[in-house]
Amino acid sequence: MTLYRQLIIFTLILFFILFAGTWYAKLDSTRSFLVDQLESHSQDTATSLGLSVSQHVIKNDMPSVESMINAVFDRGYYEVIKLVDAKQNIMIERVLSVKIENIPPWFIRWIPLETPEASANVMSGWIQAGTIVVKSHPGYAYKTLWEDMVSTTRWFIACGIFVLIAGGFGLRFLLRPLVLVERQADALCRKEYEIQERVPWTKELRRVVEAMNRMTNKVKEMFEEQVTQAEGLRERSYHDPVTGLGNRRYFDTQITARLDRRDSVTKGILLLIKLNDLDKLNQTKGFQSGDEFLKRVATLLSEATRQYPSCALARLTGGDFGIFLPDAPPWDAETIAGSVANKLSQIASEQLAVTDNIGYVGAATYEATTTLGRLLSEADLALTSAMQTVPNGWIVRAITEETDRAPLGKQHWKDMLEKALGERRISLDAQPVVKTTDRNQLLHLEIFSRIIQEGGKFLSAGVFMPLAERLNLVSSIDRIVIEEVMQLDSSRLSVGNIAVNLSPASLKDDTFRQWLQSSLKTLPRTAPRIIFEFSELSAVQNQNLVSDFGMFARECGHAMGLDHYGQSFSNLRYLKSMRPDYVKIDRAYTGELKDEESDSRFFIGSLCSVAHSIDIKVIAEGVETEQQWQILKELNLDAIQGYIVDKPKPIKGMMKI
Repeated sequence: MTLYRQLIIFTLILFFILFAGTWYAKLDSTRSFLVDQLESHSQDTATSLGLSVSQHVIKNDMPSVESMINAVFDRGYYEVIKLVDAKQNIMIERVLSVKIENIPPWFIRWIPLETPEASANVMSGWIQAGTIVVKSHPGYAYKTLWEDMVSTTRWFIACGIFVLIAGGFGLRFLLRPLVLVERQADALCRKEYEIQERVPWTKELRRVVEAMNRMTNKVKEMFEEQVTQAEGLRERSYHDPVTGLGNRRYFDTQITARLDRRDSVTKGILLLIKLNDLDKLNQTKGFQSGDEFLKRVATLLSEATRQYPSCALARLTGGDFGIFLPDAPPWDAETIAGSVANKLSQIASEQLAVTDNIGYVGAATYEATTTLGRLLSEADLALTSAMQTVPNGWIVRAITEETDRAPLGKQHWKDMLEKALGERRISLDAQPVVKTTDRNQLLHLEIFSRIIQEGGKFLSAGVFMPLAERLNLVSSIDRIVIEEVMQLDSSRLSVGNIAVNLSPASLKDDTFRQWLQSSLKTLPRTAPRIIFEFSELSAVQNQNLVSDFGMFARECGHAMGLDHYGQSFSNLRYLKSMRPDYVKIDRAYTGELKDEESDSRFFIGSLCSVAHSIDIKVIAEGVETEQQWQILKELNLDAIQGYIVDKPKPIKGMMKI
């Protein structure tokens, strides 16, 4: 029960006690007054009548005596008037039965009135001839008492209603600071830091509000310190302080994590960019001019790769930059390399460099399993070749595996994807996510989609999704996958939660978004609870869109998660507004967990601390060794996912018969 209701009830109880006491006191005083009135009335009548009839008694004129008694009895309101002689024999008696009208019987029964008798002597000379006895009728007293009590009760009821209404509004006003404190505490649980600017004038409430404000500021400072610590560690370990891009370590870990994945066909593009005469620029114009030149190059490289959301862009050392485009089609290599070279040549007109020959670009494409060393070697050879060509030149080299077919072109890919989607040739695999402390406790399954080619071979999402986004086919793929998941019977699965990757590009499609929202509202009870996963980078770039959809999904009983947490260099404070149910640590950091002193260990611990401080669960993806699992367990991560648990398998094979 709320404090407001308790105070209202307590106030009403006090008012009722006051009413009961006042009512009883009023009743008792009124009753005493009426009894005194009845006694005085009887005595006055007896005395007056005794004097009046004495003269007629002396004459023994009993008819006159009787007439006088009748006249008084008929004119007054008496219960008994009688004349008795000296020997107590009744000479004349008039009696009116007690009959009280318009008064509840229970009132008469519960509140008796003792009607007193009064007497007066009737004298015959100096001798007492008899006695007049008078007893007033209590009906008038009961009527007066009843009307007085009803009036008092009505008055108290009216006062009670007024006290209830006025007191209710008054208490609500007085307790408003406590309501604000409650809201402030709830917001604090959600890691939203609200401060009450208006402090109540009540001394006790003012102290409570001031204490809550101090605590809120303290918790906010603690969260800011955690975020600053995590971001500082990330910047020192994976960030280039001059350009704001990733550093060599970040670049290598991103490439290694992608090349080591077992659940997708490997292909992509690696570009190395080498700026020309950077040392000469530093010597002639100063290091500040050199830094401005590097920042300008970083901006141009970011613009050139903006359409690739999974791009890893880094400054490797000095004037060397690297661009890694996982899953990018090989035919894009020449376009990208040429675009980067053209943008570099544009810097010459800005007079930031000491020469018009700004730099060179070497690119390597791969369509088969390879290694970081081999990929860097091929890109470096391409860069060396480019340096021997024209200024701002570029060269592309390819790492391929001999196959029995020629590589598909862009139009062939588009035709193949559209046909596969039209025939709904999509297969769903699922990989379990388990609790870190108990690998037998399944939390949810993550769906991985694959396209079934006409020859029966499977094409993983890592291969076709980047192209599908560029061809505006991603919403069609997402719809088919979600429809298939919605048709699953959760009672036949080992867990009722299914995670599905969703592209923000699909949410930008009004038709898709309206269909999805309508479907979630009418989802059958047998369907699983869906967790919509977004990659961190795409979620940050579309923060409002993803946040709004996440709120809607939760209202429908579903959830939202972020994938590849830590891959983006975005400010971690976005977590407070987006509030995903969980985040998945990017496999690039998991892959670096090799010993107790690993920098990645401290970085993952910082990311975990930031997420846990706002009640967001943390999952590590790409866990493949016992050593990684043990370290993650020590870091208090909530769940793990990877080949150490199980590899992705067709979800139809996981259904119970």
